[in-house]
This record gives sequence, C-alpha cells and structure tokens, in this order.
Amino acid sequence: MNYHVIVLSSITLLLSFTRSSASSNTRDHEQAEALLRWKNSLQDDPTHSLLSSWILDNSTKPSNSSVNSHCSWAGISCTESGSISRIDVSSSNLRGTLYNLEFSCFSSLLELDLHNNSLYGTIPSQISNLSKLTSLDLSYNNLSGSIPSKIGLVWGLQELHLQENELTGTIPQGIGNLSQLIYLDLSHNFLSGNVPSEIGFMSTLEEIYLNKNEINGSIPQQMGMLKSLKVLISGENSLSGSIPSSLANLSTLSYIWLNDNKLTGPIPQEVGMLKSLIDLSLQINLLTGPIPASIGNLSNLNIINIFENQLSGTIPQEIGNLKSLSYLNVLSNKLTGQISPKLNNLTSLISLQLRENMFSGFLPPNMCLAGQLKFLGADYNNFTGPVPKSLKNCTTLVKVRLKGNQLTGNISEDLGLYPSLDYIDLSYNKFCGEISENWGKLENLTSLKISNNQISGSIPIEIANATQLQELDLSSNELAGEIPKELGKMPLWVLKLNNNKLSSNIPKELGMLSNLEQLNLAANHLHGSIPEEIGQCSRLIFLNLSCNTLSNNVPFQIGNLGTLQSLDLSDNMLSGELPNKLGSLLSLEMLNISHNELSGSIPTTFSQMVSLTTVDISNNLLEGPLPNTRAFARASIELLQNNKGLCGSNAVLNSCHLTSKGKHIKRTVLLIMAPILSTVLLVCVILCMIYFPRRKHKNRDEPLEAVSESFMPILGYADGKMAYQSIIDATKEFNSNYCIGSGGSANVYKAELPTGQVVAVKKLNLSEDDGMINIRAFKSEINALAQVRHRNIVRFYGYCFHPIHSFLVYEFLEGGSLAKLLSNEATAAELDWVKRVDVIKGVANALYYMHHECFPPILHRDISSNNILLDYDYTVRVSDFGAARIVKPNSSNWTSFVGTFGYSAPELAYMLEPNEKCDVYSFGVVIWEVIMGRHPGDLISSISASSSALQILFKDVVDQRLPPPTDEVAEELVSIARLAFACLDASPGSRPTMQLVSHKLSNGKHSLSRPFDRVELAELL
Repeated sequence: MNYHVIVLSSITLLLSFTRSSASSNTRDHEQAEALLRWKNSLQDDPTHSLLSSWILDNSTKPSNSSVNSHCSWAGISCTESGSISRIDVSSSNLRGTLYNLEFSCFSSLLELDLHNNSLYGTIPSQISNLSKLTSLDLSYNNLSGSIPSKIGLVWGLQELHLQENELTGTIPQGIGNLSQLIYLDLSHNFLSGNVPSEIGFMSTLEEIYLNKNEINGSIPQQMGMLKSLKVLISGENSLSGSIPSSLANLSTLSYIWLNDNKLTGPIPQEVGMLKSLIDLSLQINLLTGPIPASIGNLSNLNIINIFENQLSGTIPQEIGNLKSLSYLNVLSNKLTGQISPKLNNLTSLISLQLRENMFSGFLPPNMCLAGQLKFLGADYNNFTGPVPKSLKNCTTLVKVRLKGNQLTGNISEDLGLYPSLDYIDLSYNKFCGEISENWGKLENLTSLKISNNQISGSIPIEIANATQLQELDLSSNELAGEIPKELGKMPLWVLKLNNNKLSSNIPKELGMLSNLEQLNLAANHLHGSIPEEIGQCSRLIFLNLSCNTLSNNVPFQIGNLGTLQSLDLSDNMLSGELPNKLGSLLSLEMLNISHNELSGSIPTTFSQMVSLTTVDISNNLLEGPLPNTRAFARASIELLQNNKGLCGSNAVLNSCHLTSKGKHIKRTVLLIMAPILSTVLLVCVILCMIYFPRRKHKNRDEPLEAVSESFMPILGYADGKMAYQSIIDATKEFNSNYCIGSGGSANVYKAELPTGQVVAVKKLNLSEDDGMINIRAFKSEINALAQVRHRNIVRFYGYCFHPIHSFLVYEFLEGGSLAKLLSNEATAAELDWVKRVDVIKGVANALYYMHHECFPPILHRDISSNNILLDYDYTVRVSDFGAARIVKPNSSNWTSFVGTFGYSAPELAYMLEPNEKCDVYSFGVVIWEVIMGRHPGDLISSISASSSALQILFKDVVDQRLPPPTDEVAEELVSIARLAFACLDASPGSRPTMQLVSHKLSNGKHSLSRPFDRVELAELL
C-alpha cells in the first residue's frame, strides 16, 4: 500500500514539474517572440546591428525543451529558469519606437538599457508593467512627449536614466510615487513646467539630474526633504527665484549644480551646513549680495564656481580654511577690496580665476606653493606690486592672464621657465626689464603677449625656437635694435611689434610667414624699402607699416594679398607712382597712404576695389581724377588735401575738365572721324539688312536693337563689334560643346578670348512664346549688374543686345556652382567646414550690399545654390540677376512669381509683392543646404509639420561626408544654424535683415556649454 502511495506521489510531482517547466518554456518563448516583433518594427536594417544575433531557433520547442536560445542572444541575460532579466542593446544604431516592445511579456526584467540609439516617439505608459525593474536607461535617443504618469507604478525601480533624449512636456506630478527610486536622470530633454513639489516624497533618492531642459519656476522647498540626496544637478534651465534655505537639511549632498539659470537673491548662509559638499556650481545666474562666510565651513569643498553673477563685497577670509579647494572661479562679478592673506592657505589650487572684478592690492603670494596651479586669471582688476614669488617656480602653469592691472617688477627676473605654458598675457601693466631668451625654450607656447609695458633691450633671436608660437605681441614698449630675421621661420599668425624703437630694414624673411594674418610694425624707426616678399604672406588681413622712414616705391607684390582688409603705409617717405596691381585688393576696406611723397595719378584699377570704405591719400603729390568708387566719392577734404591736383566726383574737389588744348584736339578728332563713322555705320546697316533680314517677333512691335559700341573695355577691346565677333568665334557660334549650363531662358557658355582671358557668356533664348519675358529678365540683369561692384557678386563685363545673339558676359568662375560642388562626393569633401562657413559669409555680404549699400536697393529674388558660384580658392560670387528687381521708392513692386521652388519664401504663394525678406528666407535655405550638403526641404517641411523633428541632434543633420566640426568652427556653425532658423521664420516681419545677419556672422558666436555632438536642433530655434 505504502509502495503504491509513494509511486503515485512521485508521478504527481513529475507531472506537476513537467507542467511548470512547459509553462515556463512557453512564457520564455513568448518573450523571445516579443523581442523579434520589436526588432522587425525598427526602421533600419537590424542585421547590421547588435540585433543580428536575434534569430529564434525553431528546433527549440517550448513543450519539450528547457533550452532557451534567446538567452544566448547579444545583449540578453536570463535567470536560471530562462526568464529574461536584462536587456542591454545600447549603442546599436537602432531607429524606431518603443510602441511595439511588449513590456507585459517581461515580468522578471530587472534592467533595460537602450541608451545611445535613435529611438523616437514617446515613452509608452505600459512601461509600468516592468514591476521588478531596477535600472532603466533610455539616454542618448530622440524620444519625445512627456514621461508617462503610470511610470510611478514601477515600485521596484531603483535607477532611471532618461538623459540626452528629446522629451517634451512637464515632469509628471505622479513622479513622487517612485518612492524607492535611488537615481533619477531626466537631463538633456525638453521638459518644461515647474519641478513638482511631490519630488520631496522620494525619500530614497540619492541623485537627481534635471539639467539641460526648459524647466522654469522656483526650486521647491520640499527638495530639502531628500535626506539621502548626494547629487543635485539642475543647470541650464530657466529656474528663477532664490535658492531655498531648506537645502541646508541635505547633510549628505556632495554636488550641487544650479548653473545657467535665472536664480536671483543671495547665496544663502545655510549653504555652510552642507558638510559633505564637494562641488558648488552656481555660475551664470543673477545672484547678488556677498559671498557667505559660512562657505569656509565646508572642509571637503573642492570646487567653487560662482562666476558671471552680480556678487559684491570681498572674498571672505574664511575661504582660506578650505585646504582641499582646487578651483576658485569668481570672475565677472562686482567683487572689490584686497585678497585676504588667509587665502595664502589655498595651496592646492589648480585654477584661480579673479578676472573682471575690481580687486586691488597684491596677488596671493602662495597661490602656487604646492606646485599645482595650472590656470591663473587676474586680468582687468587693479592689482599692484610684483608677481608673487611662488609663480616663478610654478612649472605646472598652462595659461596665465594678468592683463590690465598695475603690476610691476622685472619681467626677466620675476618670471620663470614654464615648460607646460600655452598662453600668457602680461599686457597693460608696468613691467620692465628685457625679454629673456628662455621664452624660446617653451615648446608648448602658442601666445606671448607683453604689450604696453616698459620692456627694453632687443628681441632675442632665440625666441624663434618657440616652434608652436602663433601670436607674438610685444607692441608699445621700448624695444630697440633689429627685427630678427629668424622670426620668419615661426608659425606666426599675429606679429605685433609696433610702437617701439626698432631700427634697420624690415627683414625679407618675414615673407616666409605663410600663416600670418596680422603684421603691425608701425611707429618704429624702420628704414629702407618695403620688402617685396611681403606679397608672399597670402593670408594677411591686416598690414600696418606706418610712422617709419620707409622709402622708395610701394612694391606691386602687395597687390597679391587677396585677403588684405586693412593697409596702412602712412607717414613714411614712399615715392614714385602707385602700382596698378594694388587694384587687385578686392577685399581691402581701409587704405591709408597719407603723408608720403607718392606722385602721379591714382591707377584706374583702384575702381575695382569694391570693398573699400575708408581711404586717406592726403599729403602726397598725387594728381588727376579720383577712382569712381564710393570710398573716394565720400572722402572728406582732410583725407584728400595737400596733393598736386586731384579732381573727380567728390563734393570737395573740382570736376575733371579737359584743358583748352585737349578740347581742341578732341574737336578736331571728332570733325575728322564723324564722316568716317557715319559711312561705316551705313555699311553695317546695309550688310545687316542683306545677311540678317528682319524677323517677325510675336507680341513685339519693335525689333531688338543692335548694339555695336564698346561694351567690354575691361577685356582690352576698344570696339564692340570686335568683342562680339571674338565671342562668336570662341564658342563656334555657341556650339553645345562649349555649353557649361542650361536654363529655360538662357544657356551659359565658356569662351576663351584671343586676349587669353576666359569668360562666361550667358546667351538669351528668344522663343516665340516667352521672348518678351526673357527680354525683361535680360534687361533686369543688365540694370542690376550695371550698378553693383562687390567682391562677392559676379563681375559683369558687358552685354550685346542683338537680333541674332543677345548675351551677357561675366567673369568665368573655375569652381562652378555651389550646387554642383555639394552634389559631388569628391568636391563636397574638399569643401570643408571652414570653407563652408566662408561661403555662407560671402553670400551674406553680397545680399547685405544689395539690400543696404545700393541706392535704390536691389532684390535678387532667386538666391539658390545654383546661382552661387565659386572661384578656384572658394571665394563666393552671387550670380544670375535675371529675376533681380530694383526697389524704387514710392512705387509698387508687384510682379509675377520668379525664383526657384524650394528656395522661395512661403508668402509668395499668396502674395506677389517681393521684398528683401524673400531674399532672407532663400538665404536661410542655402545656409542649411551648405550645412547638410543637400537641399534641406525634408528638414524644413518636417519641422513645419511636427515638433518631433526638432528632437534630433544637430550632429545628425550636418553633412556626414565631412568629419564633425570642432572647437571654434563648431561654435560658429551652431551660431550660423541658429541664424538660419531665424531667416526661415514663416512671418516675413520676424526675419532678420541682411544687415543684422551680416553683423551676427561677423561678430556673433555661440559658446558651447557642452560638446558639439550633444547640441539639439531645438536649441537653435
């Protein structure tokens, strides 16, 4: 009997185990299938990602096997029973949503890590089914929407990572239900609204990350209830109000970052009760009042960042108690008084930034006593006395800024040898002594600035051994002797030696400085000729050789400096005539050649200097007509006076009249030539009637005029007919083999003339149907181009208006169109980020000139990448003015639609009165095209249709054919992208003018508070 009972019991247990095992296998099989369904919903090909191993083994039968193949999948971990406990497919290039991830199938899941993918959409509320979850990481994705309120039901959650997504909406009130939460990270999203007071009930919370959102309102007092809190990071939001004193209850708090907000009021005294605090970062707010002395109680404090506020008073001496303090950054406040001697106890400092305050007295003498100081900034204060002795042997120094004080001492005795030094600025002080040859031993030094002191002696040739030095500014001292020719071997970008007592010749070796952008040798005792080798400094922007005793001619090689914007040769003894080559300085904005002995007439090539805004040619021996440019026409009498006999179109000068002898000669020539020209003209008319019979033109009462006057004098032709025939011959009468571009109204041909010059010829297509339209465009282009001369607008050489061939002649641009360059993989790669930024600035300069410098203004109306040309060195030329319109005052500008679809402003769909804001919109499209490497139509339309398009990282839309931009270029690109969005505003009145655009491109720069690859598109709006 007992035997049968035992057997029966064993069979029962076996069946029960079998059913349990089968049920477990079935559940585990369902988990695997759920993962596969989610995998199949992803948009990108998952076979190239970590998910390629997610393949269900069909041999595994849930009913008869305990082997679970999904437990061997990449990123999957299971319990001993085969249930999935951990999913980690981070950094797998996944693109899709979480909607098809069936959370209800994963009741045993403890960890879910999907960070650093391209997931988008909202976080499904079903995530609350993960009742045992302890860690959730969805960071570095493109998720949107609000955090689901049901997430508060995930009672077992211990870690929540949602940083670096693009979540929107507010922080849900129900977040307080996460009473077991230890780690909360909602940073780098678009969360808005207030910080909910319910957050105070999350008693187990140890770390809070709310930074880089759009959270506003004040910090709730309930935050002080989080007795276990160690980290509070809520920077880069719009928090306002004061810092709550209740934070004093957080005795375990180690890090508090409330930087980059709008916090007001004082730093509370209660901050001194945070005994565990290591990092106090409150920078870039609106805090006022004194720095509380209670901070001195925080013995563990390592970092104090309170810069860029409105704090006043002195630095409290109690801060000297902080023996562990490594970073003390109080720059850009309203702090005053002397530095307390007790701050000498801060011997562990790595960075001391006292810049831009109103401190006085001595610098702390022991700031580098422990030999750890790397960054010292005390510029723009009223510090006096010598440099602290502890600095002399401070070999760790990397950057030193002491500019703009009243420091004294011998520069060669009080400063030491700093092997790690990268940057030092001692300018605008009272240092004396000589420049030590030891500066040449600093292998990492890139900037050495000691201007406006009392430095004497000569420039040591050993300084040329500083092989990384890019900026050398020794101006406004008492240096004497020669300029070392060895400087020509250095990688200098800036060389300023002006306002000294340097003598002898300018070394020709300076012409070897191929990277040089600024050269200032003014106000010395230099003599001899200007070395022609200066013309080899191809990147030079600023050249000042004024106030010396330089003599002989101005070398024509200076005309090779195509990037030069400022040229000052005044107050010398230069003689002879000005070289024609100077007219090639198309970027020149300021020219000063006054107080010399220059003679002769000003070359006619100076009329090509279209960028020139300021000119001073006074006190020379110049004579003859002024160049026909705005700078000369507007020059005051002081800028032109004391010459031999200038004349021209300037209100302060006489007109250039011919002498009586010249008049007599001209009259005689006219009397002789008149009958000859009449005969020739009659013959031409007869020949045209024979060989070119008059054609009938539909909708035209008059035939096209034939123009045979000289129309291309710049090309060396004195006769229009000869120029016309040369173009016909050069293109084999517009053979298609010479065609380089086609359009509905015109074709463009490349023509190499007998003179050797290559030009672009735009030939008008005169069809019966749209002939008058094309003629109007032709005349519009002539009218527009006839009055513009700018370095970023294509040069117009002339035109021919003829019944057979009517065309316009331009300069030929070797680089082709921007559209063509961007469409080709090889040329797009050569158009790097620096060149692309220059392209954008060039187009902006052209439009600014047209809208604000031309009178009346000119609207282009067809700005597109096809109409932006580049020369061999990628300088921009805006072209195709067939749609251009001169804006006449007090007249209607209504017209038919023109432009290129995809670039035209949206308002043109319902109104046809163009204004300059239409060009601004088109410019915004072009900016994004340059940034993305393709037309941004999909980006623009998706942004207009849905805010979810903004939840994309900027790095993901820039041209992927180029390496990501870095450093200053990245900052500049962010500023430009922000400007592009402003140009694309749907409301024309909200778009900036090109004047503002040009100004911001020249001066604006967005300082990145975090790496470029984390900047989101929404930040740019």
